[in-house]
Amino acid sequence: MNSVTKAKAQAEAARQKVEDIALAWQETGNRLFDDLQTEFSRNLQEWQAYIDRETLAVRFREPSVFFGAGSSILTPGFKLVLDDFFPRYINILDRYRDHIAEVRIEGHTSSEWKDAPDKLEAYFNNMKLSQERARTVLQYSLNLLEVSEYLDWAMRTITANGMSSGRLILNPDGKENPELSRRVEFRVRIDSDSSIEEILGGKDEAGH
Repeated sequence: MNSVTKAKAQAEAARQKVEDIALAWQETGNRLFDDLQTEFSRNLQEWQAYIDRETLAVRFREPSVFFGAGSSILTPGFKLVLDDFFPRYINILDRYRDHIAEVRIEGHTSSEWKDAPDKLEAYFNNMKLSQERARTVLQYSLNLLEVSEYLDWAMRTITANGMSSGRLILNPDGKENPELSRRVEFRVRIDSDSSIEEILGGKDEAGH
């Protein structure tokens, strides 16, 4: 085999490995989505929730029901939802723990803030509120007795993130939908590094 042919073969092998990695990543995400959809399909409407296949996010879309206006204190109704949702959720995630890099509890707001003098002040006020809400949800969820067996993994993997108005939900006309923009999401990030190691067969004994 001459050098040109060898280079082409190496390039083709590298391309195939990249395709295999992408496929493995996609298949893991699809299986996780299917498991979440099967588990929660009967509850989603009641909870005003939605599961996004692309981002693997369980999105709770009625924060006015889950928190008081401008408050990070959980309502009794949202506590009941989390009592039901979170133990079942983390039980599913446990099956994929070797493929999960991070689970993000995200608080999202609209761009609005009453009496804010400008949009920057509104942004930072909403940042504080969204972070407090995400943290409150995480704290309540991890204190549930039913999830105690997963606690060590959860503390390494689950984070609370205030997103403020950085990821607004838009109407078809491109304008902000304030109601849908106010939400809490449980989002999974698949670990692409583990997929790479799985495809490549891991490191050799020399650590290469």
